[in-house]
Amino acid sequence: MKQIPGLRKVRDFHAPPSEDVVSFLENMGRGGGFMAPSLFEVASTFDAMCARDRCTKFLSFPAAIVATGTRGVLIDMVREGLVDAIVTTCGTLDHDIARTLGNYYGGSFEMDDGKLRRSGYHRLGNVLVPLQDYGPLIEKRMQQMLTRLYESGTRSVTSEQLSAEIGRDLGSNRSLLYWAQKKNVPVFVPGLTDGAVGSQLWLFAESHRDFKIDLIGDERRLSDITSEAKETGALVLGGGISKHHTIWWGLFRGGLDWACYITTASEFDGSLSGAHVREAVSWGKVKEKAKQASLYAEVTTVLPFIVSYVLAKRKKRAK
Repeated sequence: MKQIPGLRKVRDFHAPPSEDVVSFLENMGRGGGFMAPSLFEVASTFDAMCARDRCTKFLSFPAAIVATGTRGVLIDMVREGLVDAIVTTCGTLDHDIARTLGNYYGGSFEMDDGKLRRSGYHRLGNVLVPLQDYGPLIEKRMQQMLTRLYESGTRSVTSEQLSAEIGRDLGSNRSLLYWAQKKNVPVFVPGLTDGAVGSQLWLFAESHRDFKIDLIGDERRLSDITSEAKETGALVLGGGISKHHTIWWGLFRGGLDWACYITTASEFDGSLSGAHVREAVSWGKVKEKAKQASLYAEVTTVLPFIVSYVLAKRKKRAK
């Protein structure tokens, strides 16, 4: 890998409780105009959802934000009990391993991608991922871990079990998966083969033909969680398979009781990623009388404020 001068490491940041953020968002809610009230609406709705002990809280997100410093805010949510279950994509496992053991760097959206490739970097938006800290690193770690599991007698794993095992294997408080297994927050990856970790599962299974991925086991667990819940709610960041799988399981209990969406996608192409909560009502994935809010925004710019708001409100209620 050729070093690019002046690159800064991507570092996680956190969202401590802040009364100033509470006042700021409340003023945005009262001020009116475009997306400002929607930001307050999502923050206050998510806070109300988190304040209900009877509500089982799902967090859904695609992997890209784990490549950014916002991973620290996701860790805050898990560590502080704002999440009971996570539904995400395979890249979350990839990036959590790679960033815990290696380094990502800040770049720009306009960089020369051919030059980056020749220098040994992948570009994810304006984040630079060194090749040596991604594919080869993930391969070595996963093959070692899978070999250890296999030799201990494991022949089948769910994505929930695999995510927890990766967290234990990493053993670092900088890891999202570490905190998820530590706090008993299950992590489900319905598209498990769509990523670097998934490729390593395939590669391992090529030489261990009795090794299997038990996706139906994940569905049984999701069925148990949703059917046993008194209420269910979801904070849905972005779209894709993680969004759909979260609201799909709401369908089997008559719909989610709480739903907050944050997206940058438009609803007018019919995509799920851009669909508002109200569309899910027509499918029975969200209850008609559910508390709901939608916000058009880029997640890394707004999630820290939302989490800081919720933590501050919880701290105030505890007094």
